[in-house]
Amino acid sequence: MEYIKKAELSAEENSSKARKVVEGILADIRANGEDAVRAIAKKFDNWDQDFILSPEKKARLIASVPENAKKDIQFANEQITAFAKAQRDSIQDFDIVTPAGVRAGQRVIPMDVAGCYIPGGRFAHTCSALMSIATARVAGVPFIVAATPPRGEAIDASVCYAMDLAGADIILEMGGVQAIACMAYGIFTDKPANIIAGPGNAFVAEAKAILASEGVCGIDLFAGPSEIAVIADNNADPMTVAIDLLSQGEHGTNSPVWLFTESRELCDKVMELMPKLIADMPDPATPAQSWKDYGEIILCDSPEEVVAVSDQYAPEHLEVLVDNPEWWLERLSSYGSLFMGEVSTVTHGDKCSGPNHVLPTKKAAHFSGGLNVHKYLKILTYQEPVDNNVSSLISEYSSRLSRIEGMEGHARACDWRLTKYNPGKKWDFKVYQHPKY
Repeated sequence: MEYIKKAELSAEENSSKARKVVEGILADIRANGEDAVRAIAKKFDNWDQDFILSPEKKARLIASVPENAKKDIQFANEQITAFAKAQRDSIQDFDIVTPAGVRAGQRVIPMDVAGCYIPGGRFAHTCSALMSIATARVAGVPFIVAATPPRGEAIDASVCYAMDLAGADIILEMGGVQAIACMAYGIFTDKPANIIAGPGNAFVAEAKAILASEGVCGIDLFAGPSEIAVIADNNADPMTVAIDLLSQGEHGTNSPVWLFTESRELCDKVMELMPKLIADMPDPATPAQSWKDYGEIILCDSPEEVVAVSDQYAPEHLEVLVDNPEWWLERLSSYGSLFMGEVSTVTHGDKCSGPNHVLPTKKAAHFSGGLNVHKYLKILTYQEPVDNNVSSLISEYSSRLSRIEGMEGHARACDWRLTKYNPGKKWDFKVYQHPKY
């Protein structure tokens, strides 16, 4: 393969500085609770109002959203909910009897409380509210706390409407690390979250990772800067390729954008188009920096090499602008979400096509998918021998297997049952005894 354009910076973000800041904030909140949260909110957001959105204020915000905007948000909610319901239906309780005669099964149980974070910053992340909250509601989570940063005297009105429509029980006008901590510890709500989901900046991501590592709560995934990769063949439209790369570059100055192709002509045309498209943006500085520092174009020798390169990068969003997208669907294995054919674009998934847009970044697609209904569910199993004969059969094998592993205490738990439920029968409990004994 050949780099037609290579990134000037590594897409692997160094988060050590953010982690130190976050650790300090979390320690303060653990020690001082609500007082610390109020001080932090005043410092970072100049916020000294109530954090829990009141019914009256929520009603005023929702009333300020134009009806046509509400209809668009409702459309997005319908698509996201429909896809989430299909995911929920794909995993079910079951109850079987194993070949040896053990009754065994699984129960699919929703989390008790979900915390859903909706980021702020330069954009109103209205659709992110639907992605995390509606998905939790479809999963059956009975109580959902949602948080988003205020903009001036209130949170964004369209985000508020989306949060309410999707089913949030409590809305916190709060952002940043303090919002993640409040949802995790149940500060102001008395409802500690079992799981926290939703994207955020580097500090939010670090807060989620730290709380998960400490066993405070689960998280959906570690979300870094947004990424896009485009796979394009000789027949791809250069303008479509370039404008789709640009679309994700506006997320932030550290958002990687990549093109993998066999066409040198396409490479040259995209290189020519990108500066022109960037210059035409209302805020050209952000995508310009993203393209300069993290943009890459890689020329490959064959479709198989393109697959290998793409799977190595494991992009968050992956477009295949090709004549035969099914060929790529069958062979690609590492990506957050796949967008097939020129008629599809990442923007569809980001807003309203249905599948969730909270996706793995920084090569996490090698081992994880994105946010989905299953993230809000616990898969619990149970077992029971159908009678004493089955118990004895399983105990006999378990006893010997325990001693193969050198676990004498495990073996004796089975030995006792063999003796108790088979009076008068002799057992050779030293068979397969581990050499250490």
